[in-house]
Amino acid sequence: MEPLKKRPLFNPDGEIDVRERRMINGNTTNLNDFNNMKYKWVSDWYRQAMNNFWIPEEINLSRDRKDYPLLSASERRAYDKILSFLVFLDSIQTANLPAIGEYVTANEINLCLSIQTFQEAVHSQSYSYMLDTICEPQTRNEVLYQWKNDSKLLARNTFIGNLYNEFQKDKSPFAFMKTVVANVILEGVYFYSGFMFFYNLGRNHKMTGSSQEIRYINRDENTHLWLFCNIVRELEKEEPELFTAERVEIYRSMIKEGCEQEIAWGCYAIGDEVPGLTKEMITDYIKYLGNLRCASLGWESIYEGHDREPENMAWVGQYSNANMIKTDFFEARSTAYAKSSALIDDL
Repeated sequence: MEPLKKRPLFNPDGEIDVRERRMINGNTTNLNDFNNMKYKWVSDWYRQAMNNFWIPEEINLSRDRKDYPLLSASERRAYDKILSFLVFLDSIQTANLPAIGEYVTANEINLCLSIQTFQEAVHSQSYSYMLDTICEPQTRNEVLYQWKNDSKLLARNTFIGNLYNEFQKDKSPFAFMKTVVANVILEGVYFYSGFMFFYNLGRNHKMTGSSQEIRYINRDENTHLWLFCNIVRELEKEEPELFTAERVEIYRSMIKEGCEQEIAWGCYAIGDEVPGLTKEMITDYIKYLGNLRCASLGWESIYEGHDREPENMAWVGQYSNANMIKTDFFEARSTAYAKSSALIDDL
């Protein structure tokens, strides 16, 4: 396949008929016209993403400062390792999204990617805020750079980093599509799995500020997953050659590999030593996530018998629902996060 055409910044000969607009290899003017969009779902996405605006310091972490030293050794180890991985994921997203946008020729999609890039930067700031609050500077740096000493964490970072680096070298539409699928894995499996650990602490009345911070981040990630799933669906309409049975099988195998790595990571970082979670619960939940992501893209499941959310993990969805109105018990204030219609995670 021919390499993708890089989106020009100034293109006076660009096509102004929205019917001619394409996700990739289009002829865009780069004019942001909010009244003429080819992809009608973008309007709702943009409104939701803008209504999600928040800053990390809105959340009081004073109790977490007291809770952190009281965590068991297993809980604190898992907290540090999972937070370290999340910091990496948001950092690489902040760097990778503009690289993807250089080859997206639908200006309304680039508007979405710009908002997502900003939100990923806010998430990175959130993790720094959490660490700055609960631990000393030396411990903070040890958490941020755990991958330098933890070979398993380095392997995790290397897997997703290499998927993104492939598109830096190969600008084919197929490599682009694999990068999009990698984003679905990151947003829809890795983040959700990591968030689950913090919600478990929250439901055990530990590190409640951290779990609230994660809920804000989770709400943003819902929209990011929504965005990339829709990008896949639009590409399937416009670039059917990227969706042959053989290539869909490659995408499904990528999701399965991501799930297998996440299961191994969860069993290593959390194991059976954290109250409220077990390796079996972690495994079942991640397999469910893998099937859910495949189903949202119209692909066959990758794990037989894991098409429903495990009953013993139903609390994850309750905690991650950022549209629920909840009174924060240590601040006694309303935390009604979403300002627009509720997002239901059916992706």
